[in-house]
Amino acid sequence: MPIFLPSDSEWDWMLAKMWVRNAEFQLHQTVYHLLHTHLFAEVFNVATHRQLPCNHPVYKLIIPHLRNTLEINTLARQQLVGSGAIFDQAMAVGKGGIQPLLKKGMEELTYSGLCLPDDIESRGLDSVPDFYYRDDGMMIWDAVERFVSSIVDYYYKSDECVRTDPELQAWVAEIYDKGFLQNTSSGIPSSLETMSSLVKYLTMVIFRCSAQHASVNSAQFDFYAWMPNGPTSMKSPPPTAKGVTTLQTILETLPDVSTTAKGLLVTWRLSAEAKDQRPLGCYPNVHFIEETPQKFIQEFQEKLDEISKTINDRNQTRKLSYLYLDPKVIENSVSI
Repeated sequence: MPIFLPSDSEWDWMLAKMWVRNAEFQLHQTVYHLLHTHLFAEVFNVATHRQLPCNHPVYKLIIPHLRNTLEINTLARQQLVGSGAIFDQAMAVGKGGIQPLLKKGMEELTYSGLCLPDDIESRGLDSVPDFYYRDDGMMIWDAVERFVSSIVDYYYKSDECVRTDPELQAWVAEIYDKGFLQNTSSGIPSSLETMSSLVKYLTMVIFRCSAQHASVNSAQFDFYAWMPNGPTSMKSPPPTAKGVTTLQTILETLPDVSTTAKGLLVTWRLSAEAKDQRPLGCYPNVHFIEETPQKFIQEFQEKLDEISKTINDRNQTRKLSYLYLDPKVIENSVSI
């Protein structure tokens, strides 16, 4: 297989880029969307209901961010990744390719990769200009972290209180055991020893169930509606020689109309705003009844409003607007 370069013929380079985008589509949908948000959120959900009583402060904090996740994942298993469903009909990976990709994704998983500040630093993306996901995402992460820290400081007065909370430790242990499959090399904690480690862990959970899902889900139709930018599958194998690709070759390689329509329908539906949307920080079901936690919620909501204004102001000067991490359009939970 030759290595294609921008200096190659126009059609050679065009088709090479389409093949890369096809591969990225499979990875995006299977690992970064399905595994890193939907399935992890399901793990957090099940462990929360199994290990935390409804009067536990951690339950009260994260339960709004687990709303409707089990329902949407059940539908996904039936309509998207099940036998004969959309993955089989329209995606190159198919149902048979999901498990190997998920297995690879789990083997490469790290705790730092789940925590935005650590992930940005480890990938050397601190100073990349115009990286809107980083810029907007870090504001969201910091706001969630401050909110979580206030709640943790209010209910846990010392590191010892964290270490000796049996329900909290059982919750973290089950997530590590059943969700992350005891992968010690990942650095994912199996227990929490300090208040600061609890704050980081809870921030990761809330961010992954809300902002991270928005970042990998809400932009799908905008970026994939032009099918060559994200072909769901390809009809012909990759070229094995340079200088032979033509426009006709590309047309014969890209998916047919039926396959394209199915892919576009899925990305459009997933990108659509939920009819019963609850934006990040919107908590209509009252779980915290004390005055102080309610004050923390109000401060969190005010900070999110401030971030929303900052993002909208920035978008006025951007060549390409980035709309997907505006708190007003981030869903509280993985519910679509």
